[in-house]
Amino acid sequence: MRVNAPVVVVGGTNGKGSTCAFLDAMLGAAGYRVGLYTSPHLTRYQERVRVGGDEATEAALLRAFDAVEAARTAVTPPTPLTYFEFGTLAALVLFAEARLDALVLEVGLGGRLDAVNIIDADVAVVTTVDLDHQDFLGETREAIGAEKAGILRAGRPAVLAERDPPSSVLRRAYAIGASAIRGHSDYLVEVDPDGSGWTWREPGFSIDLPRPALAAPSQLDNAAAAIAALRALPIALDPDAIRRGVANARVAGRLQVVARDPDIVVDVGHNPQAARELAGWLAAEPRPTHAVFSALADKDIAAIGRILGPHIASWHVAGVTDAGPRGLDGATVAQRLAPALPAGRISVHADVAAALAAARAALVPGERLLVFGSFHTAADALRALAAGEPG
Repeated sequence: MRVNAPVVVVGGTNGKGSTCAFLDAMLGAAGYRVGLYTSPHLTRYQERVRVGGDEATEAALLRAFDAVEAARTAVTPPTPLTYFEFGTLAALVLFAEARLDALVLEVGLGGRLDAVNIIDADVAVVTTVDLDHQDFLGETREAIGAEKAGILRAGRPAVLAERDPPSSVLRRAYAIGASAIRGHSDYLVEVDPDGSGWTWREPGFSIDLPRPALAAPSQLDNAAAAIAALRALPIALDPDAIRRGVANARVAGRLQVVARDPDIVVDVGHNPQAARELAGWLAAEPRPTHAVFSALADKDIAAIGRILGPHIASWHVAGVTDAGPRGLDGATVAQRLAPALPAGRISVHADVAAALAAARAALVPGERLLVFGSFHTAADALRALAAGEPG
């Protein structure tokens, strides 16, 4: 399916949402009207659909849902749609009405069979490929890469942000004649010696940039992939717009500092690759750290514990019970986590709000609380904080 605006489709295991935020911010800073579709949301469904920097209103979404339902039931038998397919089509209805200059779409799961993949990307981005959602995508990085490479299109640019992407991704690009643009090869990320800024560089072009407001070490790679994607589009982009976009991009739940002294940081990280990223950040910003943690049933909780155990002094664990069959109670989360940690570091709580309240009550100045493990965990914590949980 083609649309009447340049389209960037972003897939990958981690970093999709942040890369989309950088794309949206840079295009917006250049004066372009952008449609942005991301998932999942944290606290409001409207977060998924943005037009010109603003969330879609409830009224607009309801009208779009009605349009999708009318089309779905206009055929016999009515076309069955999943939750994500319905929402994706509704977003596309709103984007079709909005007279956009550019469209940025985040893949929901995988790529090849994802609803977003009905749109032909002018530029595809694959951020990272690692083990997650193996029940759907395959048990190996190569198998998962083959699914994610399904968003590539013949004869069009494909930004591959990882230094060493799976060979399955490269084979797909070469097989269909996609123009692979490889991170740390076709473009470079060079950090200033004092860490204050960085340079994005490709043959014949370079730009000095500020550090992103998004804090994780991988955000440089995400910002760099976004720049590579925009450089591959047939649009004009002033260097100052790139700088402003890098500096101003924001996305909730990515090392989001929600309180100070002591610090409370909320992150949606939920798989071993994300845990390695969190471990790198904790090592670079050392201080006593405690965690509020919960995860879904299909996540490698033991691996997350092994990776982050050396960096976290205590774990306040809760269940995720509003996630259908993927939900876990707190006792089961703790049971899966316990083999990776020394005895006595885990306490179990009724829910994330209770875990958050207990952890905050135990914090002292100079310490830090990291809330992570799933989008559900982050959302429950943000709701509890907004409601004024004591602590």
